[in-house]
Amino acid sequence: MTEPPHVAAVRESYDTVAAEYARRYPIARVDPVARAMLGAFAEIVHGPVADLGCGPGRVTAFLAERGASVSGVDVSPEMVLLARRAYPHLRFSVGSMTALDTGDGELGGILAHYSTHHTPPGWLPIVFAEFERTLAPGGQVMLATHTGDGEHLRPAQAYGGRPVSYESYLLPSERIAELLGEAGLAVTARLDLAAGRRPGVAFLARKR
Repeated sequence: MTEPPHVAAVRESYDTVAAEYARRYPIARVDPVARAMLGAFAEIVHGPVADLGCGPGRVTAFLAERGASVSGVDVSPEMVLLARRAYPHLRFSVGSMTALDTGDGELGGILAHYSTHHTPPGWLPIVFAEFERTLAPGGQVMLATHTGDGEHLRPAQAYGGRPVSYESYLLPSERIAELLGEAGLAVTARLDLAAGRRPGVAFLARKR
């Protein structure tokens, strides 16, 4: 598959801001209620877990500390480099959630923690189909993301004025749940998040 333009934009942007992002967002910045849901995900998931869009690895490590057999994947080589330096005992690799380097049914769980909102809505069915393909039957997904009424954001700078070219797509939570269901991922829990600058949602879903 030819790489979609949005993937290249995300890679280039996060390579640029990686160090500043890691400095600004330690695990302590994650909302305590959202951290509790991450803990619940670690408790219910069985088998290998892929943290997709893992960034500097802080959430990957959080899951590992709670017993999950987890590895991280990120499209940004700079983010992966930071993650490997910070958590040398964990495995991190460069990859895209639009085409995962994982066999059918190999995963017990997938975490997408604020890593899908840069994906154009037309590509989300492809991403969620990859989730479904790589999960074993009964496998678990936790997806947390920003939400909105369909806003399309095009920031020129981020994280201390560094140039970025990625875009963000803020969909209603109901639409995200529909897309998960259409991909064969049944939502089992939902947490609406009001903390921070933007509203968000966290879903737990299971492969049918």
